[in-house]
Amino acid sequence: MKTLLHFYNPMVIIVPQVKLAPDGMVGVSELVDKYYTSNKQITMSRGCFDDTKDAMLGNNLAAKKPSALGLDTYYKQYYLCLAVVAATIKWIEAEKGVIVTNHSLTVHLCASYKHMNIDATSVWNLEIIDPLHIELWGSRNKKRSLFHMLKTTKTIGETRLLRPNLLQPLKHINTINARLDCLHELMSNEEPFFGLSQGLCKFPKETDKVLCHFCFKPKKVTDVVLKPANGRKCQMLISSIIILKTALDALPFLSKVLMDAKGFLLCNIYRSICENLKYEKMRKRIAGVIDEVVAHARVPFLAYTQQCFAVKAGVDGLLDVARHSFCDTSEELYNLANKYREEYKLPNLKIPFNNRQGFYFSIPQKDVNGKLLGKFIQVMKHGRNIHYSTFELASLNVRNKSAAAECFMRTEICLEALLEVIREDISPLTLFAEVSCAC
Repeated sequence: MKTLLHFYNPMVIIVPQVKLAPDGMVGVSELVDKYYTSNKQITMSRGCFDDTKDAMLGNNLAAKKPSALGLDTYYKQYYLCLAVVAATIKWIEAEKGVIVTNHSLTVHLCASYKHMNIDATSVWNLEIIDPLHIELWGSRNKKRSLFHMLKTTKTIGETRLLRPNLLQPLKHINTINARLDCLHELMSNEEPFFGLSQGLCKFPKETDKVLCHFCFKPKKVTDVVLKPANGRKCQMLISSIIILKTALDALPFLSKVLMDAKGFLLCNIYRSICENLKYEKMRKRIAGVIDEVVAHARVPFLAYTQQCFAVKAGVDGLLDVARHSFCDTSEELYNLANKYREEYKLPNLKIPFNNRQGFYFSIPQKDVNGKLLGKFIQVMKHGRNIHYSTFELASLNVRNKSAAAECFMRTEICLEALLEVIREDISPLTLFAEVSCAC
C-alpha cells in the first residue's frame, strides 16, 4: 500500500467511513497520516461504494465497448474496484461541479493485490452467485447458487461481507487463521455459538445502514425562506435513533456471551466493543431522552406510533398535544371500522395501514354486496380482497397524518442536542457497525 501511494502520489484519498484495518495490517489512513500528511483525506458513506451502480456507469462512461471490458455480461468479479470507482466519480461530480461525458474514460480492469481474483467464466460455471440456468428456472431458484446456499446471515451487513469474500477471497494468512480459530471455538463449544446467535438476533438488521444518517449534518439555512419540514426525513431520523438505541441495548447481552471467549477474533471484539465505555455512555444519554419502552419495529403502524412516542412525555408541551391529537384520530379510525362492520354486516372487514396510503379498508371479495360498492371510493381489487376507502376515512386519514407530521417535527427539534452527541462519537459507531457484521 505504501508503494502504491508513493507511486501514484494522489492529491486526494477517498476512504469509506470505516477506515480501520484488520489486526496485523496497516490501514490507508494510518499510512497517510504517517508518511503523506500533505494528502487530503475525504470520507464518504458506504452507500457511495456501490459496484452495481458503477457497472451501469462503466457502460455509459467507458470509451471502449462494454463487451471489451466484460461489464455487459458479468461484472461481479470486479466487486471492489467498481465500488471504489463509483465513490470516486460521485466525489468528482459533487466536489468539482462537473458531469463526466459519456464514453470519455479509458477504463482498465486489474486484479486486486490483496485478494484472489476469480475470472468471470469460473464464477459462472461454479455457480458462485447465480445458478447456470437462471433464465430457465427463474429468480425463485437462486438458492441453487453457492452464495444463496451460504446466506444464512443474521444482518444485512453480514450478507454484504459474504459476497465479496466469495468473489475475491482473502490472501492474508493471519486473517484467515483468526477466522478459522474463531470457527473452531464456536464449533467445539455450543454455549457461545447459540449465545452469539441469540445475541445477533437482538441487533436490528439495518444497523450498519442507518449509521449513515448520522454522518451528514444539514447546512445551516440563512437569509432564505424556511421550507416546510420534510415529514419523511424526520421519520427516517427518528427511526435511526430508535434502531441505534435497540442495538446499544443489545450490547450487555453480547458482552455476557463474549466474556469467556478465548479466540483472538472474539476476544478482540470483546475488548474493542464490550469494554468501550463510550457505548454505555451513549446508551445512557439516549435513555435520558428516548422512552425506555420504545424499540425498533417492522410493522408499519407500530413503527409509525413508536416514532411519534419516541421522546419521553413532558419534554415538549406541543409534542404532547400533537400526540393526544394523534391518539384521538387513531381511535376514531378504529371506531369507524367497527361502525361499518355493524352497519353493513361485514364481520371480516379489516383496516390495514401502509406509509404511502395511510389507513384503508380491506374485505374478501366473497363478502362484498354489489350494492355497497357505490358507497365506497377508491375501490381496487387486490388478490382475493377488495381495498377501498370512504369520505369519512379519507378525512380522518388527513387529520391523523397531520397530527403525526406535527409529532415528527417536534420530536426532531427535541432530538437536536442528542444528534450532536451521537455525531461526536461517529467513529466508534462505525466500528460498532462493522463488528456487528463480522460476528
